[in-house]
Formats: sequence, C-alpha cells, structure tokens
Amino acid sequence: MERIVIIGGGGTGAALAHDLTLRGFAVSIFERGEFLSGTTGRHHGLLHSGARYAVHDPVAARECIEENQILRKIAPQALEQNDGLFVAINESDLAYRPKFLDSCRSCGIPTTEVTADQARAFEPALNPALKLAVRIPDATMDAWRLPLHFMATAKANGARFHRYCEVVDFHQSNGLVTAIRIFDHKTHREYDVAGDLFINAAGAWAGKICALAGIKLPLQPGPGVMVAVNGRLTNMVINRLNRAGEADIIIPQRGLSVLGTTVWLADNPDTIKYPPEHVTKIFEQCAEMVPPVKEAAIHSIWCAPRPLIIEEQTQDPLRISRTFDCFDHREKDDLEGLVSLIGGKATTLRAMAEKTADLICKKTGRKIACRTTTQKLLHYRLFYKGT
Repeated sequence: MERIVIIGGGGTGAALAHDLTLRGFAVSIFERGEFLSGTTGRHHGLLHSGARYAVHDPVAARECIEENQILRKIAPQALEQNDGLFVAINESDLAYRPKFLDSCRSCGIPTTEVTADQARAFEPALNPALKLAVRIPDATMDAWRLPLHFMATAKANGARFHRYCEVVDFHQSNGLVTAIRIFDHKTHREYDVAGDLFINAAGAWAGKICALAGIKLPLQPGPGVMVAVNGRLTNMVINRLNRAGEADIIIPQRGLSVLGTTVWLADNPDTIKYPPEHVTKIFEQCAEMVPPVKEAAIHSIWCAPRPLIIEEQTQDPLRISRTFDCFDHREKDDLEGLVSLIGGKATTLRAMAEKTADLICKKTGRKIACRTTTQKLLHYRLFYKGT
C-alpha cells in the first residue's frame, strides 16, 4: 500500500485525505499548528454559488456551482442553506444586470429576479433605495465544521493526523523525494518521515514548502480583510450586483454578520497585518447595501491569505482567477515524489482533492474512481473521538 504524506492540515488537506483513503491509500497529514488554523479557519464562510465570478471568471464560477450542489448533499449539517441576493442600488448596478444574468445562465447558475419590494420582504434591512435584486443559491458554511467532517471521515477510514508538526526540509536522492524532516513543536525535537508520495497542500504557504525543495510555485498570497459585527443583520447572503470588487459581501454567521472583503498581494503569509483603511472601506460600502451596518458594533477584525495562482506579476488581484491546479513536480521540475495543489476556494476543496487524487492514482498505476461526490460525511465530532 502506497504511503501518502500530506503537508497542510487545512480544508484542502482534509478533503484530500478523505478522497485518498476511500481509494485505498495509507494517508498521514502533518500540520505545523492547530488543524484548520490557516486560511481555512479565517475565511468568511461563504459557500459560493459561482455568481460572483460568472462574468469575469467563468471557470471558477462553474467549479463553484458544481461543488455547491455536491456539498449540499454530502455535508448538509455544516451548511445554512439560506440562498443569497445580488442587490442593485444605483443605475450602474442596473446596467450590470443583463451581463450578470447572461453569464450566470451560461455557467449553469440558477437565478431568480425579484422586485425591490419582494427583496425587502426577505430582508427588511436592505437599502430603501434598492432597485431590484437577483436571488442565487449562495449559502453559509461553518468554516471549521465543514473540513472537520472530511477529517472525521478520513480518520474513520485510517488516515493519521499530526498537528504542531512543521515540515522544515525535504530529503532527496537522485531526483527523488524520499522523506520530510519534521520539527515537533510539542517536544521540540526533529525526526524524519518517509513516504512514497508527498503532497504539498499548504494553501497560501505552499510556496514556502516548495522553496524547501528548491522549487518555485506560480503562487502568491492574496490577503483580504474581514470584519464581524454583532447582530445578524440579514438572513441571506447579500452581494452587490456589479463587477466583483472589494467590500461587497455580507454573510450571516449565527448571531454575527461578516463583512468583506478586500484584497492585495503579499509575499509572506506569516507577516500580514490588516490596513485600518480597509475596515473603513468595508463599513462604507457594505452600508450602501444594508444601512444598519453603519451602527453595528465590531466583534472582530482579521485577515486571511488566499492562495492565488499568479501568471503575471502585474495582475490585478481582483481579476486573478480563483480556480485551482495541481502540479506533478516530476514533469514540472524534474523532481519525483512531490505534488503541489494550489489555488481554489473553500467551496471547491472537494474538487481540488478529486483532481489531485486522480493524479496520484495515475502516478501509482491505480484505476479507482472517485467516490466523494456521493459519500456522505461523518459527523465532525467523531474526529475527536479517541484523541
């Protein structure tokens, strides 16, 4: 049985462990901190319908709507299936409407136009100047519980999980990765872990992992600021009906509302600090959609680095695709035994895992179909059973 070592204990690593164990691999995950403590535990919890990307990033939009529908079936307990509204406040929003509807239609995203009165009946806190709205199948996910369902199921199928275990080096021999060097933050000792294949699923930190092996990835962290305010201002996800930009989403999360998000490019995901002016922008622009935002008390402010695939260093971070890819470094860098999975979103973590597991099967000569599109996930609490 091939031994697969996954580097990164976030949502992507969790979904990948689930897929690989179902295909009969022996899987171990190593995470440098607490599980889900990176981007996975810091995003806003939006299960995308894909509508946000339909106009300028149709590949990502189609990925999102496909995975949205799958996750509703395999992990409904981690979701609030509350739908969303794209709201038009001014003439610019109205002018964007035809392109938005056509793009959603071509991407397979269902839409329903509603009048201003109908939208305010759903959400009384919407701006009184509202012109119209479009209903789409957005939803709210629990950013921690969803990946924990994957982890619980993978663990039940034999996956082994190691936290506070940081990869500090790769051992290579004749162009082959043979082991990783681990620093255990609990014992402050180092040790080696051998394996047949190593998968870099460290998200925004994947570039740092590859640098240990002398490899450069086409990836750059794209941080964004989010603000949680007290009070559930809406029950549906609220988006601005215009070109996707900054500070144009409001997501209900239990008794809070998460406002977001901004974006810029950074070099090091470990040294990111939020710019205070981004918080001001978020309040101002989200209040245009839902005026009570202006009076809401701040509960918390934080950043999360997106793992963006960079093709050109001069790209506008708002227009960089949110799709994903996986690399076999034998083909890309003449280094056998290492695969990297980069890009994507929390919504597409299962699809990212499927594509990577397909590659692993091809490399190991296995012909085993993916089962994660229909396999219902175990309860997240089972991950902690026996630990």
